[in-house]
Amino acid sequence: MNFAMWKKALNVIPDVTKEEWDRLDVISKWLISTRAAVLIMTFISAALAGLFAWRDGSFALTPWLALTFGLILAHASNNIFNDFTDYVRGVDKDNYFRTIYGAQPIASGLMTKRQHLTYFAVTGLLALTCGLFLLLTNGWDPVIWLLLGLGIVFVLFYTWPMKGLALGELAVLIVWGPLMIGGGYYVLTGQWVWNVVWASLPYVLGVTTVIFGKHIDKRAVDAAKKIFTLPVVIGEKTARYIILAMMVAPYLLVIYLIAIRYFTPVMLVVFVAVPQFLKIYPQFLKPKPETRPEGFPEGQGGWPLYFAPQAFVNNRAFGMWFMLGLIADVILRIVFPTFWTM
Repeated sequence: MNFAMWKKALNVIPDVTKEEWDRLDVISKWLISTRAAVLIMTFISAALAGLFAWRDGSFALTPWLALTFGLILAHASNNIFNDFTDYVRGVDKDNYFRTIYGAQPIASGLMTKRQHLTYFAVTGLLALTCGLFLLLTNGWDPVIWLLLGLGIVFVLFYTWPMKGLALGELAVLIVWGPLMIGGGYYVLTGQWVWNVVWASLPYVLGVTTVIFGKHIDKRAVDAAKKIFTLPVVIGEKTARYIILAMMVAPYLLVIYLIAIRYFTPVMLVVFVAVPQFLKIYPQFLKPKPETRPEGFPEGQGGWPLYFAPQAFVNNRAFGMWFMLGLIADVILRIVFPTFWTM
């Protein structure tokens, strides 16, 4: 077992040769194939759903574990299937952007289509098993059937046709917020609470900036291949300013949720992440450079990606403090039930 590669694959998208690939264990191959470094965003969404349920006295460990593993495996299935879809549609030919900054297992010749589909089938089946377990333990609730069905739709059809119809960014916003956090809360509590959905947005907007940033980074090559992501449709400048708005909005939402007493003032801890935002926001005011700026990291999470890694770092900083603040908020609510109540 290659623990060093496990750690690497959980932090970046490794670029490996065929010889290196053949020496790897199956877990390393799975982590690379699923782009495991980005799965942390799904774990945080599942964690937030659990924290909101815990705050409302409805947390149970076993359903939460099933929810967490199910969501992570569904995201992993989506990433595997996305690569397969792009490959069979010919998108990854001619040194397409995606194959430059990390291994694309089929296009890079690391595995066959059959092997790739096997990874997808096993991962998807495990995700579906978690979903069916949650259905069974919740008495086959029709709302959970609906949430499961929506999840399957997004897994199978995100890359095609959604992403190419300028719906990919909206899909990410819906999946990581209302579906994962709001839906996860429903699975754990049996209740749909709109305040949970609103309270998920500060984190989810950050997740959306990452995909938005990536689509700006590859806007030119996507346009050439007639993949109409939102940045292709609205232009780079507008897309950059939308990202900046989505980076500022979470702080305003936290203030609003404190004002309506859904959050306690302890959530102001998210403002510790402001210095990180101040470091990266000037770059979003200007077009992407033609060549790699001096000192900017190259490969495996760096150049030719430019806006995406900066959005990721900003989201990671905000997301960490948001989660820590929410944990403190939950503890305050449990210890002092009447403190800062609505």
